[in-house]
Amino acid sequence: MQRLSTSQADFDARLKALLAFETAQDPAVDAAVAAICDDVKARGDAAVVEYTNRFDRMSAPDMAALTLSRDELAAAHARLDAAVRDALEVAAARVRRYHERQLASSWSYQEEDGTLLGQQVTALDRVGIYVPGGKAAYPSSVLMNAMPAKVAGVGEIVMVVPTPNGEKNDLVLAAAYIAGVDTVFTIGGAQAVAALAYGTETVPQVDKITGPGNAYVAAAKRRVFGVVGIDMVAGPSEILVVCDGQTDPDWIAMDLFSQAEHDEIAQAILLAPSEAYLDAVAASIAKLLPTMPRRDIIEASLTNRGALIAVKDLDEACAIANYIAPEHLELSVAEPEAWLPKLRHAGAIFMGRFTSESLGDYCAGPNHVLPTSRTARFASPLGVYDFQKRTSLIRVSEAGAQTLGRVASLLAHGEGLTAHARSAELRLKD
Repeated sequence: MQRLSTSQADFDARLKALLAFETAQDPAVDAAVAAICDDVKARGDAAVVEYTNRFDRMSAPDMAALTLSRDELAAAHARLDAAVRDALEVAAARVRRYHERQLASSWSYQEEDGTLLGQQVTALDRVGIYVPGGKAAYPSSVLMNAMPAKVAGVGEIVMVVPTPNGEKNDLVLAAAYIAGVDTVFTIGGAQAVAALAYGTETVPQVDKITGPGNAYVAAAKRRVFGVVGIDMVAGPSEILVVCDGQTDPDWIAMDLFSQAEHDEIAQAILLAPSEAYLDAVAASIAKLLPTMPRRDIIEASLTNRGALIAVKDLDEACAIANYIAPEHLELSVAEPEAWLPKLRHAGAIFMGRFTSESLGDYCAGPNHVLPTSRTARFASPLGVYDFQKRTSLIRVSEAGAQTLGRVASLLAHGEGLTAHARSAELRLKD
């Protein structure tokens, strides 16, 4: 891992270079995705089957072979070991309970002249959730995408998940069953995003697509935005740990590994006000890395984009954290709540030494679909609000039309829009 210090003259430039990530906008990726999306739009099922067979090393004859029903999801749920099934149910219940607090309701108010103004909140009709299925299986992603949609009252949930070599994961399918997914298509990549966005003979067109994926999935989501809604364009997984130097260095090393093991381009960074503590964490990394089954991925991630950064104090660490705006921020310090007012930008904040980021990934309750690549400066975690939309309500009374009509007339004439003005004026009594 890189060793940086805020005392270095070129620290700002080195930090900026460390955070840079542009793969989702790579011209070669965009060109490949554009061709796939256009082909799926033109040829529908035939194109989806062709790309799935090519990229996932399968030999499906048609979309029927790539479609799973609720009965098949139920069968996967029944096949699980009882302890695993119970753990999945506990996680699902916690995720549901947390998201139920996000549910928004319609509202309105009436003015003195009888004019009514308000907002009607309704659920989306149909959504598509993308669940990664390449280097690992992610039942947790199923829960995090489907549960808030279900709580919001979405009418139909369609899930796509790639199954390379035709290998289906019972845990993923069981999670879909628990979360109330209606249909699962075993497809992935840009072709799955395009199928959800445009619709095919078999895959119904959805209103919104959520869920993370690789650079091709990210580029496809960006491309179809406007045809359908999307949650965000997700980059690689990230963790930033701010530590006061008092947490067991083995714990911190493993917390860094927890995101590094996702992908060779995932990012793990530690900020601490002690070079000696950074040395201790580096020693823990060297000691623990050989024991990890995904050692090669972790090592590549830490080498490519990881860093141990010495800071002057925790105030400076918080300032840097706000600049990084990480997906996951572990605040591994004494009295973490005292530092919250200084932290403005993060997808999720994990407070205290016992709150490992991994608990948030699986079962704490808050959503683990979080803004990445510094987008936490303006974006939020996936939630029920992503599956609800708002419609403005306006009922102007006859008395209200007299006042508002005159205001609108003056402003419309000022903009040179005569028909707008006349439309308001025709309702005036004099």
